[in-house]
Amino acid sequence: MKCIVGLGNPGSKYHETRHNVGFMVVDELLNRHGWQLSKGKFKGHYTIETYEGEKIILLEPQTFMNLSGESLRPLMDFYDLTPEQVTVIYDDLDLPLGKIRLRQTGGHGGHNGVRSCIDQLGTKQFNRLRFGIGRPASPITVIDYVLGKFNDKEKVDLEPAINHAADAMEAWVTQPFQKVMNDYNK
Repeated sequence: MKCIVGLGNPGSKYHETRHNVGFMVVDELLNRHGWQLSKGKFKGHYTIETYEGEKIILLEPQTFMNLSGESLRPLMDFYDLTPEQVTVIYDDLDLPLGKIRLRQTGGHGGHNGVRSCIDQLGTKQFNRLRFGIGRPASPITVIDYVLGKFNDKEKVDLEPAINHAADAMEAWVTQPFQKVMNDYNK
């Protein structure tokens, strides 16, 4: 069993904001297969599905970004998942819009959702899919930028990038993470 976790903030106020790009990738996977986040437990919404003969959990924590690990940790404990069986998808200011980067470890890079996951898991050793949102061009704060919605120009690049990230997660269900990194970090 593998677990794909999209980070974001709950509620319509944050729907389709840059900080919710992790939710958007999970939503793409749900839409592709006609799945729904049918379970509400562990401070999150999740589902357990079968893809290519493999069981997967898709999770969207409902804790607000900065406490995301408080949803992930109890779910991992209940389903007896190791950190290697988890991939966390989150927005990254240091990558250009739409660029994805898969890694098997790393720090939080100032991302409080990842910081929470590291704190709750007690390790930095878990798979990540960093999804580039770029940096603000205008003089606005980082908080206002990440909590802002994509503009029309950005949305043009966003859709294929979300599809690419979802493709990478589908590949990971049946392939080692290292191979997926080699194939998608181009």
